Amino acid sequence: MTGANSFQVSGYGPERAGWTRLFARDSVARRLDWPILLAALALSMTGTVLVYSATRNRTELNQGDPYYFLVRHLLNTGIGIALMIAIVWIGHRTLRTAVPLLYGASLFLILLVLTPLGSTINGAHSWIKLPGGFSLQPSEFVKLTIILGMAMLLATRVDAGDKQYPDHRTVLQSLGLAVVPMLIVMLMPDLGSVMVMVIIVLGVLLASGASNRWVFGLIGAGTVGALAVWQLGILDDYQINRFAAFANPELDPAGVGYNTNQARIAIGSGGLTGSGLFHGSQTTGQFVPEQQTDFVFTVAGEELGFVGAGLIILLLGVVLWRACRIARDTPDLYGTIVAAGIVAWFAFQAFENIGMTLGIMPVTGLPLPFVSYGGSSMFAVWMAVGLLQSITVQRPMSA
Repeated sequence: MTGANSFQVSGYGPERAGWTRLFARDSVARRLDWPILLAALALSMTGTVLVYSATRNRTELNQGDPYYFLVRHLLNTGIGIALMIAIVWIGHRTLRTAVPLLYGASLFLILLVLTPLGSTINGAHSWIKLPGGFSLQPSEFVKLTIILGMAMLLATRVDAGDKQYPDHRTVLQSLGLAVVPMLIVMLMPDLGSVMVMVIIVLGVLLASGASNRWVFGLIGAGTVGALAVWQLGILDDYQINRFAAFANPELDPAGVGYNTNQARIAIGSGGLTGSGLFHGSQTTGQFVPEQQTDFVFTVAGEELGFVGAGLIILLLGVVLWRACRIARDTPDLYGTIVAAGIVAWFAFQAFENIGMTLGIMPVTGLPLPFVSYGGSSMFAVWMAVGLLQSITVQRPMSA
């Protein structure tokens, strides 16, 4: 059963149909994974405050309105939550039938980026400018379609009872599905997003039960591919400089290493409890570039200190913990793969974002899930939460 009728899997008959059932005390609302929902909401609200602190004095960015980014961040969060509700209502099983359409749409959008409609921001030509000052980053949605597409291919015969594990041909088909958009995103170039997609693919294969030879083979191929990309000069100069600055932080402290050095100063100056909201000298002095997006964690480190920054990591941990439980407890392989792919995505992206502010990972321009400013990222992560909630809601009561 799919769509609205899929709720009958949980024991709810058609007489409970309608939007009221989504919030009824004895039905869907009771079956939602509330820890994930509340943790994600707390992260987004924390992000709202941090984004406001980082942008309220930056007149060159906020067009003279200190609440410009605050309002937009709240709007992005609201739209993201609405998308989550829509996915829970539609159901991940119904979306399974629409995967070819969603995959085709995501390919179309990332190809548009390579046309004159594409826009370059911070060196990455990975955006589409929209009217009203908005922009769209299609690579964020590609992460979702890769998860859904690979899950559909790898789980079809296993869930039907024809196979115990995905065979080699199926694995190869699923890898082909993932490689096509990854190559297009690499041409932008958006190395950070490609790194996340690689981790997603590995997480999906591990969850699918495919032979470990595929996983080890991909790791080896990825290593060879990374060396080839470096040697062939595919990376842009700014990307090479970022890796060079990561390897040697003192290489160019006033140039390519400036972001990382200022981020360390901001976080280090926060101490245990921070300097207080809106009182961070690095933040108020506008020393950290892109602080509302890629480096939003530095605002938490400086103004909320180790305690506040640790709370953000704890909330992210709650999301990952509950998502792992959903992957473990889901009786069908399709749901397990989808949940595991989301875990791999969130875990790596959060680690990379926080790691680059601490200087233990290279700067790649990846946002912190739920916290950083950015509509595309916010929409995508809340849609992923919708998939996790749908898997939970549609799970049989006996599972």
